[in-house]
Amino acid sequence: MLTSSIIKVFIPATASFAIGILFAPLLTHCLYKHKVWKKSVGKTALDGTPAVEFEKIRTTAHAGTETSTPRMGGILIWVTATFVTVGIWVLARLVPGPFFEKLDFLSRSQTWIPLFALLAGAFVGFVNDLLDILPSGERGLGLRTRLLFVTLVSTFIGWWFYAKLGVDAIGIPGDGTFTIGALIVPLFVFTTLVLYAGGVIDGIDGLAGGVFSTAFMAYAGIAYFQNQINLAAFSATLIGALLAFLWFNIPPARFWMTETGTMGLTMTLAVIAFMTDTPGNGYGVAALPIIAFPLIITVASNIIQVISKKLRGKKVFRIAPLHHHFEAIGWPSYKVTMRYWIISIVCAIVGMIVALLKT
Repeated sequence: MLTSSIIKVFIPATASFAIGILFAPLLTHCLYKHKVWKKSVGKTALDGTPAVEFEKIRTTAHAGTETSTPRMGGILIWVTATFVTVGIWVLARLVPGPFFEKLDFLSRSQTWIPLFALLAGAFVGFVNDLLDILPSGERGLGLRTRLLFVTLVSTFIGWWFYAKLGVDAIGIPGDGTFTIGALIVPLFVFTTLVLYAGGVIDGIDGLAGGVFSTAFMAYAGIAYFQNQINLAAFSATLIGALLAFLWFNIPPARFWMTETGTMGLTMTLAVIAFMTDTPGNGYGVAALPIIAFPLIITVASNIIQVISKKLRGKKVFRIAPLHHHFEAIGWPSYKVTMRYWIISIVCAIVGMIVALLKT
């Protein structure tokens, strides 16, 4: 039983990585052929003023990359993960024998919801990225539109947790569970919005890929030890796709993840965190602030910066979010990325310990 469970997790992860590596050259060719990058440079700060410090960084350390590095690299992640997930499900029904049947991890109870979140976020993110590369310059869907979409989808998923799966409590390490009833819905919406806002961590080559990989590794481990094998296999499939993406995203990046990657991944991460909570007899939600600390501190740095500028007329950071602040004070981008990777790994380990504590 133990061996078959391990195989069910590791084979999809390996397949996802291999297929992602094979798919990447084709995707890269298409992205460069169609010049899938911004046609004009420029960025505004969170308060609407020109991002002077950001432009200095882009001029010195990332000259020309905004108009020469393709966007939409996140396609590699969700296409690969979906292909492996659905492909194994199809093989389990077409190929006689127990191998693919045992390998199949697409199930209503554990993987339908995270797969839906991944594809819904990826599709809207794709539309945003498509608008972003138009000759007229940076447009996108607009922040309010994207936040509205995330709110609506997360409200539906939160309702599904409450009404269909009977989730009305969150696990409290060392103290059992805390029942909150229908408030589970707004809690899920808030969690998803915070994680989505942390998606702006996709700002330095290799940064987002490493952070998301370790987060999903943590939850794959949590799900596995809670005997949520299908959920662990789905998380592992995402890890394989993310590592394939990261192979081509390390400096100098062949492409960037952008919204079609970050929107789907952050929404999926929220779903998996809640599924590894009371449905898995664990503490997945309590562990989320630890496991997703790099994403959360990214959001917090933005909020602190905006509040400080409005109340004090001064900035706390040279640039927000925080990873660009480190660049602004002189850290090379690769140093920022690697130190974030280290922090992400430590947070993943500590978060797993918290999530697996039993009363």
